[in-house]
Amino acid sequence: MNTPVGGKGLAPDEGVGNAERYYKKDFWSKENLKFSQTHYRLVKSARIINNLARDRECNLLDVGCGPATLIQLLSPKINYHGIDIAIQDPAPYLIEVDLIKNPIKFGDKQFDIVVAQGIFEYMGDLQSQKFAEIAQLLNGTGIFIVSYWNFGHRNKEVYWAHSNIQSIDDFRQGLARHFNIDRFFPVSHNWHHSWPNRRINRAVNMHINMNFPFISSILAVEYFFLCSPRDSGPVDPRGAKPVRRQGTVRRS
Repeated sequence: MNTPVGGKGLAPDEGVGNAERYYKKDFWSKENLKFSQTHYRLVKSARIINNLARDRECNLLDVGCGPATLIQLLSPKINYHGIDIAIQDPAPYLIEVDLIKNPIKFGDKQFDIVVAQGIFEYMGDLQSQKFAEIAQLLNGTGIFIVSYWNFGHRNKEVYWAHSNIQSIDDFRQGLARHFNIDRFFPVSHNWHHSWPNRRINRAVNMHINMNFPFISSILAVEYFFLCSPRDSGPVDPRGAKPVRRQGTVRRS
């Protein structure tokens, strides 16, 4: 499941609680095809994932994987697994399951990295439950990478199928009830509420992983959150094990 860019506007509370309306296989089997090619957010997330993994072998779960396009961009040492309501091409490392009606899991496996891109905008009132399920999938030093649309952007663009609409601050507070939030930053900044499409703008945004006071709140298209289990320390962005230290991520 992914967040399409643009779409019909919706009042901030109009879609909440309507997740059942949007999570049917017939809808997503067509919608996911829009993401069969690599796109800006996918490329940036792959850069982050590969940097965190470095040269270590690790297991990754892609929640709402759609066509599983992410696998094309990952290091060969990353063992990819994906789950989605509509799997386009069946494979041993993919499971087709309704993520609303069933727990998020992949057999009895735990993972070094769990990524969820563009799915929590569609979770209706099940956000907390799904965070709790993902928390159980992380091993002791695991990393959860999740994206969320910035509904506070100057354009306030809302896709018609979004069912979980809230501010970034509210989303972050909900996330913090289940994980340590070690870093969060815009996926991109853009005057329009869409991923950057001009070459220079894309190139600059691809390498910027920071918040700008006053600017990010109105120009960030969406955000990445890098999280660790509640009983561990923050994640080292260089790919080492979580640092047992309170506060911000340690850099050297």
